[in-house]
Amino acid sequence: MSEPSTADALPEYAERVLDVAELIPPGRVMTYGDVAEWLGDGGPRQVGRAMALYGAAVPWWRVVRADGTLLPGHELRALDHYREENTPLREAPRAAQGHVPRLDMRRARWDGVPGGPAGAGREAHT
Repeated sequence: MSEPSTADALPEYAERVLDVAELIPPGRVMTYGDVAEWLGDGGPRQVGRAMALYGAAVPWWRVVRADGTLLPGHELRALDHYREENTPLREAPRAAQGHVPRLDMRRARWDGVPGGPAGAGREAHT
């Protein structure tokens, strides 16, 4: 078997971001900023860029915006995953375009600690 060429190699930062995305349990989410904080490197934009370019092979719907809005253009696909995984959602207000729910960030956010409750251990990654 031949070694992958440099053109096929995943950038190291993107690989680290995808590794974190794969750790997030079903039914839970981390924000782009949470992932950057957990890695101790980069920021929300860098994480978002890595997910946009390379995230298709991982549970991309578990890395989200801090306000709980669903990824524009992928709302329905993400919503299917959230419902399948029983991810906590908040119903959209009637005025919201398309009446697409948001994530209930208080209940869905994962702190990066396996088996830990939401919010616990966040200070360990600062």
